[in-house]
Amino acid sequence: MINKFKWCQFTECDLEDPFFDSLKRDYLEFPQWFQKKRAMGENAFVFKDDKRIKAFVYLKEEDEAIELLDGMMPKEKRLKIGTLKLSDDIQGQRLGEGAVGVALWHWQNLRASQVYITVFSKHAKLISMLEQFGFEFIGNNSRGEKIYTKDKRTLKYDTPYTSFPYINPMANRCGYIPINDDFHDSLFPYSELCNTKQETEEIAAANGRTKIFIATPSSILNYKQGEPVFIYRRHTGQGQATYKSVITSFCSIIRQVNIKLNNQELFNYNDFLNIIGNKTVYNEIELKNIYNKCNVVVLEMIYNGYFGKGKNITHRTLKENGCFEGYPYTTKLHKEQFKYILEMGGKSVQDIIID
Repeated sequence: MINKFKWCQFTECDLEDPFFDSLKRDYLEFPQWFQKKRAMGENAFVFKDDKRIKAFVYLKEEDEAIELLDGMMPKEKRLKIGTLKLSDDIQGQRLGEGAVGVALWHWQNLRASQVYITVFSKHAKLISMLEQFGFEFIGNNSRGEKIYTKDKRTLKYDTPYTSFPYINPMANRCGYIPINDDFHDSLFPYSELCNTKQETEEIAAANGRTKIFIATPSSILNYKQGEPVFIYRRHTGQGQATYKSVITSFCSIIRQVNIKLNNQELFNYNDFLNIIGNKTVYNEIELKNIYNKCNVVVLEMIYNGYFGKGKNITHRTLKENGCFEGYPYTTKLHKEQFKYILEMGGKSVQDIIID
């Protein structure tokens, strides 16, 4: 379990790892709680590098009231993020975003309206990330922790993060993002054809939720924040592409940044590198070659979900059902087509779009 997230039992984690020292200081009962989870054979979502634990997530389904200093949250079924700790040297990086994303995926699949977490005020970076993902402060408990919740009944659609993992129901159009198979499998390694749900979560968490794709289209693009898009894996090898090119995943656009249009530089090369940050799969040589293209557009997306093994939808099927006319960038779908494609991929629309 080196340099990756993995679902593992508490028995596979060393309570003496320095990673747990702060939890022991904040919660005197933590060692006893940890040993109890060991005895019960419970699992946690853990990231380890070659030396020690870097992230630890424990999820728990509850059906009870939550006491606040100034009131009470009524009893109902909830998902509790019972423990979410990130090592100081990875806070703010993609691993934290990936860990929160996996917790919210579990919440999405659970018939519970709320997910919540308790956190001390001193964990400012974690709180900032929770707020980015739409968690809202509702009060303190008797221990002095802040309680943050996210509720399917009151989702905020200010950004694709605040509503994640759900798609904005007000989005009236959808598009395709075509990505050649080799780059697709680097950017979306868990969206390919054979991963189990557990493997997908483990790989996806390590790769973060925010994706950067650098497009070099022949025409001008016009994606809007919150617009859903399907990720189209374009087959470049032998065989008929119409049967081997497939949509594998769906994302929401965070922003579109035009870097060059019709060979006119809107951002210089260094600004271009700053915009994409560390979220691209391209190396330096590839980035320089891309920047020399006539049109260069940065598409920042949040990864909402995937279809999975045997569920990816071919270009031929999409075309036969009137959902793929012309080229990927120029094909625009309306809301009902978006829902129809989700259903073709075996998804329940109401689990993705809350109208």
